[in-house]
Amino acid sequence: MAIRNILVATDFGEASNGALEYGRMLARAFGGTLHVFHAARNAFLSPSVADPRLVEEGARLQLEHSLTADDRTTLGARAVVATSDFPAEAIVEYARDHAIDLIVTGTHGRTGMAHAVLGSIAEKIVRTAPCPVLTVKGGVVAV
Repeated sequence: MAIRNILVATDFGEASNGALEYGRMLARAFGGTLHVFHAARNAFLSPSVADPRLVEEGARLQLEHSLTADDRTTLGARAVVATSDFPAEAIVEYARDHAIDLIVTGTHGRTGMAHAVLGSIAEKIVRTAPCPVLTVKGGVVAV
């Protein structure tokens, strides 16, 4: 099995940091390309005092900042920000459109009422992804 394109989905949280480390490690091991993806909430449809364009640009800058020069040169890393009301669907759509072989995403590990109320983006990705998905629980960092 060839793993050429690895997608790391990030919300910039602790679990996402661990997922990015795993994604880097796997891209190096397989000689793959690293895609780092953030699905920004569609702020145009939400009540907010912030300019939605500035919110998206801030996410883009934070994503670019999370990539190293080595990520860009050795792993051919791509930083992608998409605006969506449904982050899991945006991640899966990107994976389909870009022949992603593996998705790596963080998970908060919520259970019970928190899981029922907030749902799980990671769970939705696992259920609908066109490829294998590696979930990384918050606080777990690759070595």
